[in-house]
This record gives sequence, structure tokens and C-alpha cells, in this order.
Amino acid sequence: MIKKVCVLGAGTMGNGIAHVCSLGGLEVRLCDISEAALEKAMTTIEKNMDRMLAKDRLTAAAKEKALSSISTFTEMADAVKACDLVIEAVSERMELKSQIFKTLDEICPKKTILASNTSSISITQLAAHTGRPDKVIGMHFFNPVAVMKLVEVIRGYGTSNKVTKDILSLSKSLGKVPVEVNDYPGFVSNRVLMPMINEAIICLHEGVAGVTEIDTVMKLGMAHPMGPLYLADFIGLDVCLSIMRVLQDGLGNPKYAPCPLLVNMVSAGKLGRKSGEGFYVHERGSKEIKVSKSFA
Repeated sequence: MIKKVCVLGAGTMGNGIAHVCSLGGLEVRLCDISEAALEKAMTTIEKNMDRMLAKDRLTAAAKEKALSSISTFTEMADAVKACDLVIEAVSERMELKSQIFKTLDEICPKKTILASNTSSISITQLAAHTGRPDKVIGMHFFNPVAVMKLVEVIRGYGTSNKVTKDILSLSKSLGKVPVEVNDYPGFVSNRVLMPMINEAIICLHEGVAGVTEIDTVMKLGMAHPMGPLYLADFIGLDVCLSIMRVLQDGLGNPKYAPCPLLVNMVSAGKLGRKSGEGFYVHERGSKEIKVSKSFA
């Protein structure tokens, strides 16, 4: 039974995963190399719980109990001691994740399940850097983690039936809806989503329509809650580019080639919400939606 969880990485996804795990009654160890990142993460978790409190989705007692169940670490070896599960939530870089999984295999107890929050990287390849491929699995949460119900549970080539069953059960206990998928580039979510976003960028690049027009068509015509270009900004254009390259390399089909406009925007540092500008301008504290001057 999974009772003690370590979350590696205190960024947006990491603190969100720690948040839901703590509310799920787990003992949570949040680990990051940066003490400042850990402090920021704990502040964010408390603010998000306060929002739930204000909406009567959480009691004050439950909030305090959840916060008290989270401890922070800057040393991985200390953080993973006696953990039943480690969820890696670092940046989407194969070389970084591979090294982390190699290290985790060396320092974690033999019983520990190693999970990755990757949105596109092969679980089988990550498992190959360990001596426990049967205990390596994907747990792809979605942002914002506290709100989004889906967890894409990715089964690697060697992942055991027991580990898959345990992770599906854990996800349900956290109030999530887990969906089991097999380990292919982009899994299901990004295999479908990213080519759509890329095609929307191609439409903009070729002058088929403007930013607002493309997003309006998809919102009003296809009942999407937000347009693909706004969603790309929300995800991060660098992340979109990275996933498109995973699809292109893994599937070997030219239809997955990233749009030149996407490549150029990432090269120019226009990454979307995280950089303050992408297809839209994202001003801190402002709710006004403004198209970037580059496309207005």
C-alpha cells in the first residue's frame, strides 16, 4: 500500500502533485535543489488550499492536516528514504530525467515505485536506466493539478500488472480519473493535442486567419474551452516544441514536423505565459486578453 510519496521538483506540476497527494492523506516529501523553489511551492500550495477553503471545498482542519503532512528536502537521498513511491516532476528533458532515474534506482529502497510526470518521454527508455523496469510507470497529471481530474497512467514495456494496478488505485484515491495507456510517443493526450496546436500555428503562419479568429473558431465551433493558440501559451511554447520533436523523432512522419513559426518564437524567447508573451500578452495581475503585437 502506498503511504509515503516523494515528489521531485517543486515547480508548477510538482507543487500541484504534492498538493493533491497531501489532501489524499499521504505523507509527502517535496524535493528540489533550490530552497527558494521549495519556499515558493509551499506558499503556492497554501494559497491554492485557501481558495478551496473559500469555496467550501475544504475545511480549515483538513487544510492544516494536509500542510503538516508535507516536508521539504534539498537532498534527494534524504527525501526518498523509506518512500513507497517517487514521482519525478522535473523539466521535460530526456538527459535530465534519465540521470534522475539512474540515481533513484541506486538510492531508493527496492520496493519503491518510480513514476514520471512526463508528458511525452518514453517510460520504457527511462526504465532502461534502472534495474527495476517492472516498477517504472508514467503518471501524467494535468495543469492545474488540483483542478484537472485526468491522470494518464503510462505503462512501459516492462511495467508489472501489480504496479499498474497500484497506481490506478492510488490515482482514484486522490480523486482523479486514471486512464491506462501504452508507451508510444506522446501517449494519447499529446499525440492528439500537439498536432492540433501545431496545425493552428501553421494556419497563423500561412495567413489563413489571425490569432483571435483561429481560437474563436475552435471555441465556438468545436466547443473547446480555450483556443489552441491560447492553450499553447498556457502550456509553454517550448514544451509544445519539445513534444512535437518527440513525436517527429519517435514516429518518423513529416506530418509531426513543428511549424517554423513555433521554432522561431521559442528561439526568440516568446514562450507564452511563463515569459509574458507568446501569441498573447500575459501581464501579471491582468485579466485582459490581448493579442501579441507581432500578430495584431
